[in-house]
Amino acid sequence: MKKYQSTIAREASLEGVGLHTGKPVRLTFKPAPPNTWAVFVREDIGPEARILASVDNATGEHVRGTTLANAQGHRVTTVEHVLAACAGLQIDNIEIWLSADEPPVLDGSAQPFAEALLEAGIVQQDAERRYFVVEEVIQYNNISRATDIHIVPFDGYRVTFMVDYHNPALGTQYTTLVDLEEEFLDEFSPARTFCFLSEVEDLLKLGLIKGGNPENALVIIDKEFTPEIEDFLKTNFRIGPNTALFVEGNPLLAGIEQRFYNEPVRHKVLDLLGDMHLLGFPLKGFVIGARSGHSANIELVKLIKKQKEKLELAGQYGPTKKRAILDASGIMRILPHRYPFLMVDEVVDFEKGKWAISRKNVTANEFYFQGHFPGHPIMPGVLLIEGIAQTGAFLLMDAFDDPEEHVTYFLGLDKVRFRKAVTPGDTVTYRVDMKNFKRGLCKFEGKAFVDGEVVCEGEFMAMVVQR
Repeated sequence: MKKYQSTIAREASLEGVGLHTGKPVRLTFKPAPPNTWAVFVREDIGPEARILASVDNATGEHVRGTTLANAQGHRVTTVEHVLAACAGLQIDNIEIWLSADEPPVLDGSAQPFAEALLEAGIVQQDAERRYFVVEEVIQYNNISRATDIHIVPFDGYRVTFMVDYHNPALGTQYTTLVDLEEEFLDEFSPARTFCFLSEVEDLLKLGLIKGGNPENALVIIDKEFTPEIEDFLKTNFRIGPNTALFVEGNPLLAGIEQRFYNEPVRHKVLDLLGDMHLLGFPLKGFVIGARSGHSANIELVKLIKKQKEKLELAGQYGPTKKRAILDASGIMRILPHRYPFLMVDEVVDFEKGKWAISRKNVTANEFYFQGHFPGHPIMPGVLLIEGIAQTGAFLLMDAFDDPEEHVTYFLGLDKVRFRKAVTPGDTVTYRVDMKNFKRGLCKFEGKAFVDGEVVCEGEFMAMVVQR
């Protein structure tokens, strides 16, 4: 059954202060046309200051929040709770206007945003919602942080998350979001952000949590609570002198009661939903995370997006083999070469504009073995160079929407070395890495491997022109 994109029926606004900046801010949700996704607009700068909610705009500054910036340097920070509300309610297209650079923290959860969106009304649009279906496991891990987060094939969208901070105040917690429509609003959107008391001073020194207080963040008491700590907190967070910050038997600052027995891990799911919304398209898959934070979430999103780009390329120029991105028939739709001068059998992997890996299976029937050392067949070194060059040409051609209308001319070679002979039965793996690409001119490094050993390498300069 087809599903259609959605937006909101009318505007809705919220006001508060930013969690980290402490700045007063007004947020206004506005309807948006189909196929535009979520866009932040910095109205304090001007309506042209638009920042697409895309992982391509993620800055890498993901300390206690996700930050986005466009090509002009316009920024928004701590966007994950707002985007989690959009993701949880499956709103595809929306504009989020801000009077400052950070959305209001409100109560530290996504619930106020979700309620405002529901009050504005969710309406269906005349455009089909196209999901990216995960077909193989995509995984990110960070050994030093004991972080594992991956996504496996699943006909739907499901999230399982576990946290284990080796701290008795929090312990090990896990949860699963099975169904967005049934569970998001009541079971996950109210979960509030949290931190440990031992982190508060360092976070303040980093210029963060200026707008935080016990009413919009759970602070877990994980150290001895002294009068000095109480004075520090009341001074820096504008807490009234009569507020009791330590309540015997309650591990949370100011005796706050949790909304769920495992509220922290539910908030981790909330953060993940918001970060995953930076994919820029709806997803079908099962996300499983352990001890993940914003940086790890963003890295997983990048891996998913790369996989989507590869499969789209394969679908455009297929058919493909399961173990390759493109086989020879797909390659010939991008490159102008044909037998007997097509030196690449399949493209195994690539990252758009950065690198590509291809393979060539060398058989005894290759035409050049008839005359090149026929009694002792060796693949000509110039053809190894050509294989590297064709792999580089594939990488260059993928930069254009119409690769069939362009051709790559090679202008120079440098530092070419032949390390080992290639003979029938060998499988040559080519790897090229883009070093510079500007105004149609590019420079890349390439190597050819057999069984993991370099057999040929060099630096290449090329130019892309219209056919």
